[in-house]
Amino acid sequence: MSASQTPPATAVTGDDDPTLLVKIFGKDRPGITAGLFDTLAAFAVDVVDIEQVVTRGRITLCALVTAPAGGGTMEGELRATVHSWADSLHLQAEIISGRGDNRPRGVGRSHVTVLGHPLTAESTAAIAARITGTGGNIDRVFRLAKYPVTAVEFAVSGTETESLRTALAIEAAARGVDVAVVAAGLQRRAQRLIVMDVDSTLITDEVIELFAAHAGCEAEVAEVTARAMRGELDFEQSLHARVALLKGLDESVVDKVRAEVRLTPGARTLIKTLKRLGYQVGVVSGGFTQVTDDLRERLGLDFASANTLEIADGKLTGRVTGEIVDRAGKARLLQRFAAEAGVPLAQTVAIGDGANDLDMLNAAGLGIAFNAKPVVREAAHTAVNVPFLDTVLYLLGVTREEVEAANTHE
Repeated sequence: MSASQTPPATAVTGDDDPTLLVKIFGKDRPGITAGLFDTLAAFAVDVVDIEQVVTRGRITLCALVTAPAGGGTMEGELRATVHSWADSLHLQAEIISGRGDNRPRGVGRSHVTVLGHPLTAESTAAIAARITGTGGNIDRVFRLAKYPVTAVEFAVSGTETESLRTALAIEAAARGVDVAVVAAGLQRRAQRLIVMDVDSTLITDEVIELFAAHAGCEAEVAEVTARAMRGELDFEQSLHARVALLKGLDESVVDKVRAEVRLTPGARTLIKTLKRLGYQVGVVSGGFTQVTDDLRERLGLDFASANTLEIADGKLTGRVTGEIVDRAGKARLLQRFAAEAGVPLAQTVAIGDGANDLDMLNAAGLGIAFNAKPVVREAAHTAVNVPFLDTVLYLLGVTREEVEAANTHE
């Protein structure tokens, strides 16, 4: 590159350089931002920072700019010109003199997502106070969604993610809101594999109980299932005991159970949105491939693994075949899916509700307990306690507007 082609040096605002914070308030309309900077351009100032928020049709626009050359006289002219422009649009203007840029953010940055149904002022105040109590500073707050829950995200700096997560988990439980804390950085958007449990997570049913209803032993199976999900029974032993009660059922019952399965509200939206964002999606289940294979085809899932009911001579034998998908098996399958997808384990998300999901939730980069048993909520990275599976998207930083855009066109 010749000397004539050398780009000019980039100006850097030092701590002692004079700057002006220009704040504009009022009724929003098209052209305000362009109009402000057209006005400032006449004074040859450089832009240091910009932030704009519109709430219920009211705009707050902040521009941090270098002070104009020429000292107080030119600054006075700039102030008068900006106020005159704002008055012409029935806006309010405030200009504050100072020095340097915004203060640097502290070490340790996190995204804190808060879900409320509703989100009260009291719970918001408590969360904000707890952030401050850990030594954190709230740098920015914005809304991710207003329905089916209110979801807001805090950008926090100055405290470590793990200590912040622990402190806010306690506060969230006390206030009845859901809080997720993840480290800031590119890896958040790079989480490209989601693996979820099936029974009482992707679907509202327990599949084995649907089979048991056809065998006339639903109550007995439901009790064993509940004890296993609470961690009171060994999963494999309970599985064999429950499946044995299905012996003799005609294989036609498989189609009946598939027809009875009910997706959790928001499940289709979650999967469709994730797929359009480039994620891969899988399921692991202590249930049965006779159902999960059907779900994989219906929902366009990338991975699916579960136990398999043995069928011989057109009847269920009361046994399962192959390797058992239990608590440890789910974690192994998460690792296998991640390897096949080419995604580091730290960039995976796991979702589940029962004790047999714990190893998977702990192995994932982000483990989400969905309407889970207490033992699972306490151990997972975060919890969602509303009956809408697509609220998981907000924990990934996806806004409601992005969800709607992803699901507008087939």
